[in-house]
Amino acid sequence: MRVEITKDTLGQYQGDAAVVGVCKKAPLWGAAAEADASLDGLLSKLIESGEIRAKESEVTILHTHGKMPVARIAVVGLGDAPGADLFSTRRAMGAAASLLRNRGCRRIATTLHQSAGVGARWEHSLRAVIEAAHVGLYRGDECKTETELPDDLEELTLLGVPEEDAEIAQRVARSARIAGEATNYARRLVNLPANQITPSRLAQEAVDIGTRTGLEVQILEPPQLHQLGMGAFLAVAQGSEEPARMILLRHRGKEGGPNTAFIGKGLTFDSGGISLKPPTDMHVMKSDMAGAAAVLAALSAVAELKLDLNLMALIPATENLPSGKAYKPGDVVKALNGKTIEIINTDAEGRLLLADALAYALQLGATHLVDVATLTGACVIALGHVATGVMGNDNELVEAVLDAGEREGERMWRLPLFPEYRKQLKSNIADVKNVGGRPAGTITGGWFLREFVGDTSWVHLDIAGTSWAEKAEPHQVSGATGAATRTLIALAERLSGGSL
Repeated sequence: MRVEITKDTLGQYQGDAAVVGVCKKAPLWGAAAEADASLDGLLSKLIESGEIRAKESEVTILHTHGKMPVARIAVVGLGDAPGADLFSTRRAMGAAASLLRNRGCRRIATTLHQSAGVGARWEHSLRAVIEAAHVGLYRGDECKTETELPDDLEELTLLGVPEEDAEIAQRVARSARIAGEATNYARRLVNLPANQITPSRLAQEAVDIGTRTGLEVQILEPPQLHQLGMGAFLAVAQGSEEPARMILLRHRGKEGGPNTAFIGKGLTFDSGGISLKPPTDMHVMKSDMAGAAAVLAALSAVAELKLDLNLMALIPATENLPSGKAYKPGDVVKALNGKTIEIINTDAEGRLLLADALAYALQLGATHLVDVATLTGACVIALGHVATGVMGNDNELVEAVLDAGEREGERMWRLPLFPEYRKQLKSNIADVKNVGGRPAGTITGGWFLREFVGDTSWVHLDIAGTSWAEKAEPHQVSGATGAATRTLIALAERLSGGSL
């Protein structure tokens, strides 16, 4: 989808449809007021009658019948606020883009980037609208042989951008397009079934990205993993016939400065191992590599954007299956950094993969670590499907991640790492247990990972509740969400600017 930036107003746009926003507690303004005047007060009448309720993401399509150059006006609700926040703006644009595409539109325009409330920078609003359009257009039908949906939109035009802002707007639009496409790429990887996205196939995806973007790619296979001493990672992998892979990507920016590492959990399928999961929703466990997908997509975007920073990605990829070779509750395994781990539950396997990946990142010279994982079901209990759990040992880095998430429409909430929680991981026979019981399960999972980062700046994102949407909403289809992809890209952009 092409993105065009223009100073033209709604009254000058000739296309299939234009998207304007309305709020419940505010009079019509901007393009909505312009459309209302051109259509002889139709919007006002429909709002007064209750047909247009300004409910968040609710879209009403009005045909202009020649009263305006554009063929249709899509009136989308922004909710209660007198000025929309970036979250409601994103949902509104995603809903409108999806509906208009399904109605056969090919060229649309919008002024939603002008709808953000006080405190929102126009560049952030512009980015939000463009990213949301891409995310809203994602279909999630990779394995279907037939589809009745029409072709995607060909062009999105952002109206009313002053000439003096055009150059900045073009840069923002390019970055937003890349971030939106990266999010959909992550969603595609997660939605594909586990018989297609195996550890080897995930590694091949990394190789393909490297070939396309110039990223350096290295794939470590089991003999190399054994030689390095990745006993925690290999313990999880030993139950599967699929060979494990440690995927390493490097983006080299400037000389000196921090060396940041993004680490993504790459469980291409998780049965729970010997501690078998209930069968009811086990098919969704193809999504246990959502952290890996986010990291892989983010690195691809960073390379395409040519950001000026040194960034590596590590993805430990394997399956967790029960078999005669599978690791067992009661086993003790040794991680790359020499720590011994008592296995209490084989379904707490993601932290074992990340333990070795984090320790390896330190060996490779990482100075800042951000890991992303569908780590704990407890995070779903704590935060539902609304927010990602965030933990870390560096307040500045944590705040940078939270700020990036806020701007990118990905809600996040920091959880504490008080030292009292560490006691739950105490083992009688090893350095640490891999689970600390039911209380504070998300936090003890974070504490486990902290054992493998030392004093290095580190943030952990638990996307167990946000990586998968059971139900479709107006702004996105059900299935994979691409959680954390845009946050990682925004964080990399901030780091490339030389500051947290």
